[in-house]
Formats: sequence, C-alpha cells, structure tokens
Amino acid sequence: MADHNDDRGLLNASPIPLYVQVADIIRYRIGRGVWAEGSMLPPIEVLMKEFSVSRVTVRQALQLLARSGLIKVQRGVGTLVLQAGTGPHPVKVETTLQALVEAYRGDTPVVTNISDSSTPPSLTEADGTPAAHYHHLRRVHARQGVKYCVISIYLEKSVFKKAEKRFRNEIILPVLMSLDLTVAQAKQSITIAKADLEVASLLDMPLGDPIANVRRVLVDADNTIVYVAEATYRGDYIHLEMDLKA
Repeated sequence: MADHNDDRGLLNASPIPLYVQVADIIRYRIGRGVWAEGSMLPPIEVLMKEFSVSRVTVRQALQLLARSGLIKVQRGVGTLVLQAGTGPHPVKVETTLQALVEAYRGDTPVVTNISDSSTPPSLTEADGTPAAHYHHLRRVHARQGVKYCVISIYLEKSVFKKAEKRFRNEIILPVLMSLDLTVAQAKQSITIAKADLEVASLLDMPLGDPIANVRRVLVDADNTIVYVAEATYRGDYIHLEMDLKA
C-alpha cells in the first residue's frame, strides 16, 4: 500500500474534529479502492500510529463510517469493508445553457421543497439589472435515497406566475425555457468549498466534506435578471468535463 503520511500532517491544521477528518480519509481511500469490498481495515493500533491520534478518536471515526453502512466493526475480529468504492453516479455540470436544459429535461430526482417565499437574491452589478420582485424556492434533490444537492432558485415574479404549479413541482430550467422568454445572457460559476453545519444536515453528509457551489444567472433582452440559482452539490456527486478545443 502507498505511503499516506501526507494525510497525517493535515489533521491538526483543521478546525474539524479529528475523528471526522480520520473518517473522511478512510472513506476516501475506500472510494479509491485502497481497501476493497470484503477486505479488512488495518487494526486500530496501526491507524492510531499513522494518524497520530488516540484510540478513542479512531473508534469514533469507525463508528461514523459504520453508521453510513460503509464498514462493519466486528469486536475481536476487525473492521470489514462493506461497500466497494464505486461511488455514486455523478451529476454532470454542463457548460452551455442548451446542454444544461437538455440534461435536466430528462432528469427526475426526488425534489423536496424546504422554502417558498419572496426573498430576493443577493446580486452584484456584474449580474445585470435586478427585477422589482422575485419568488424564491429552496429545495433538496435526491436520487436512490441519497440527497446530493440543495438549491435556492430565484425567479422574477411575473415569470414565476406564468407557471407556478410547474415551477413548484418540476425541475425549473426546462420549465423556464419552455416559456416565451428570451435569454440574452447566461452565466455560471463554480467554487469548491467544505460543507458547513447547515449543508451537512440538509444533505446528510459529514461536516467539512467537499462540496461544489454552482451559481447561475440568466438575463433577458432588457438586461433584467430573471433567474438566479445557487446550488450546493456533494463533492462526490458532481462531474465537470470541458472540451478544451471546442
């Protein structure tokens, strides 16, 4: 097995609890196939030495992974890897509006609405001209029981009223593009971060795990901002691919 001592040096530099950091490293290694399904993890004493942490910290990390179904701790026997590192089917982040709409048109995640209000979006001058009123929908997307995305969507009020029921129950971009609406400009930005307490709770993921924040802004022919989406994806559920010669 490859030398993983680089992981050990990172632990004390983070405010995230040590047992969560150790669990994340073990989860990552299982995901890469370092420890295959059906194999045993190294003994607790070996993990203690590698990460320079206490027995209690290692046990807490293993308990966290066991609760997620990734491993099984067998007293007196060892720790068995239950799931191979195949990972989830990632969501591809498209780099053109047309491709994004087409991808969403055939997408059928389980959508849970958690907010429905008139809260306006946070905008900058570079985004365009703000509309007078917006409707805000916040929701969680899930597939096969896994919550992979929490998204806030802001629609210009008159646009929202054209298809209220559909906007509340369907994936929004295909509905938006089916309306008589000219999109003059569409922007998308992606930043990598770590899950805070709110995101970790909403997506049932460990605090501090990698996430991708995706922000999209659509502007009409009058330079009015008609759509803003602020989506947070689990880091293990997102895939970005670009043709550098296109």
